[in-house]
Amino acid sequence: MRSAIRTVYSFTAFIGRRSRKTRLFALVCGLPVLAAAVIQAGRLFFGVTGIDGPSIFSGVILAFDLQFLILILALFHGTSVCSDEVENKTLTYLTTRPVPKPAIILGKYAAYAVLLTVLVAASVLLSFVILSVDRLGDAAAWLRMFGSLGVLALGLGCYLAFFTLVGTFLKKSILFGLAFSFGWENIVQYFPGSTQKFTVMHYLKSLLPVGSSDGGALAFLVFRLEPSRPAEAVALLAVLTAAFLGAACLVFSKKEYLFDEQT
Repeated sequence: MRSAIRTVYSFTAFIGRRSRKTRLFALVCGLPVLAAAVIQAGRLFFGVTGIDGPSIFSGVILAFDLQFLILILALFHGTSVCSDEVENKTLTYLTTRPVPKPAIILGKYAAYAVLLTVLVAASVLLSFVILSVDRLGDAAAWLRMFGSLGVLALGLGCYLAFFTLVGTFLKKSILFGLAFSFGWENIVQYFPGSTQKFTVMHYLKSLLPVGSSDGGALAFLVFRLEPSRPAEAVALLAVLTAAFLGAACLVFSKKEYLFDEQT
């Protein structure tokens, strides 16, 4: 099983690094870097005042990454774990080889998780350095940046597992994913009381590293947030990720796929 997962992982990582989809989403990941560069250029070279780099990073760049970027990346890669094999009619070649079906899901998931984490990490790191170029010696700011990156990685892994499951059984999975991402996840998180705990986003926001120097930069992200305890949030995210992956492996192992089926 482990050998099969490594084989699928290696092949998917090799193909994924060179795919058109990866290049497209690498450009999307570059948008925060471009925005950071424009903002910092206005601040340093054109005398634009009232702009604080770390606050822009926390209030704009992090908000974009958390509430848009990781959702889009997870959606289009997670749903393709199964659907690409069906649409390209390569599923038969995979399933007729001595490779356990769960290994296909787990290997492709791992490859996409690593690839997307690298893309997001590069985007976050470059954005932070550009916006904090005059404060690179601030150890606390670096710790908050790495804390934010950890939150994004956890979210990416959980959402990727969820959309991998969705792609194994649901037709029009992209449409469902868009409605889930920008409907449920981006609206219910602001509901008061325990309702917001039915979103993954609630637990990610509960883990955001908030420092005394952030001021009101994170006000939008934590609006109406009734945070869970960090240990509870991490544990639940881990359980959800494992449950989604386990369910995806089970569905993929049991379901019969047709070549003309659109997931």
